[in-house]
Amino acid sequence: MTEKTVVLYPSLGVGHLNPMAQLAKAILRHGGVAVTIAVVDPPEKHAVLAAALARLAVVSPSITVHLLPIPPCASSNQHSHPIKPILDALRAANPALRAFLASRVPAVDALVVDMFCTDALDVAAELGIPAYFFYPSAAGDLAVYLQIPDLFRAVPPSPKDMGKAVLNFAGVPAVRALDMPDTMQDWESDVGSVRLRQLARMPEAAGVLVNSFEWLESRALKALRDGDCLPGRSTPKIYCVGPLVDGGDAEGNGERHACLEWMDGQPRQSVVFLCFGSLGAFPAAQLKETARGLERCGHRFLWAVRSREQSSREPDLEALLPDGFLERTRGRGLVLKNWAPQTQVLRHEAVGAFVTHCGWNSVLEAVMSGVPMICWPLYAEQRLNKVHVVEEMKLGVVMEGYEEETVTADEVEAKVRLVMESEEGKKLRERTAMAKEMAADAMKESGSSHVELGEFLRGLGSK
Repeated sequence: MTEKTVVLYPSLGVGHLNPMAQLAKAILRHGGVAVTIAVVDPPEKHAVLAAALARLAVVSPSITVHLLPIPPCASSNQHSHPIKPILDALRAANPALRAFLASRVPAVDALVVDMFCTDALDVAAELGIPAYFFYPSAAGDLAVYLQIPDLFRAVPPSPKDMGKAVLNFAGVPAVRALDMPDTMQDWESDVGSVRLRQLARMPEAAGVLVNSFEWLESRALKALRDGDCLPGRSTPKIYCVGPLVDGGDAEGNGERHACLEWMDGQPRQSVVFLCFGSLGAFPAAQLKETARGLERCGHRFLWAVRSREQSSREPDLEALLPDGFLERTRGRGLVLKNWAPQTQVLRHEAVGAFVTHCGWNSVLEAVMSGVPMICWPLYAEQRLNKVHVVEEMKLGVVMEGYEEETVTADEVEAKVRLVMESEEGKKLRERTAMAKEMAADAMKESGSSHVELGEFLRGLGSK
């Protein structure tokens, strides 16, 4: 039997490369399929991406990586949305992607593209290669996104002009307009119009692989599969293949981070962990409010601090945090500069709550670790993820005021106490413990996600 070949095509950014790499590993575990990840290689080298690719080569040598060189992309508006240069770069990569796919012998059986790589559908169609989307975020987000083109035609005002007005979508809780993703806030903007065109083309794919699992998002998945998100049109086949997250076994330089030794000395489920991703920087005023809330609540904490004012250098904690804070909380709290080994920390039994920006990778890591979330969304689709986590999954609570200029110290203290001390917090821990079990079950050999990925692979090459 001839080995099948799948090419995975992620968007720019480590947050999109890492889930695609986990998908590659899951495909290889099934056997009988060769996997290549085609990565756009822009002229402006990104150190973080380079480090991620180097790490991938070390921990997963069976995954082939092919770089797609692209010319410099001139931006027509230097003040445009930060995702616009990414969309421009992906469009510019089409010729290199076409040449790479056309040169493959044997021919590629499937091209699996990231949700931002819609222009690659044209390349796949030209070469006669079945194209699938890999959706690295929540199934609930996918349900909303598929319905957005119809919402745009029915509701002329952009979400940015609707404030707290409620938008209703099939398969998910009601969503306030202000909680819609950044790229969808203004229908008329450059990035908004591009994303609308991209979302309208998603049904062209042969199928969508979603980084979630049946138990976690059963209502959204049912709406997708029943065609409720694309009434009157054909919905691509939905394959639920998650949770696919980094195992965390090779974070950093491979040595055990010193913060984990500190965690070893803390009681079980006693530590509040605050970590907001690689772009989660705060102004100094917010850092001070957060510090005051942590000090008042009296609970142990591990906090990765990233400063907006000092984004290009290591943060000066003494200058950013209240006078004497580090000394007064010494022993009870530990503050890290910029980065923490998030996966390993979440898996540690000392963690009792996770204050998170609700990036989907972080949500899945919390689910797989059985840790309740205090949701503090910052950008992108994180506010939408917050809606699913709090209102649908019942795995977290909201840090009120996230949409305002500052979350107060009182709110930080109140939400930490709620999760760590109250009856509601106890129920959250019980439900997150159940979610952890269900996530593990989904990935077992007979689990729902393992079975659906196998179904996708068996269908490759069939006409």
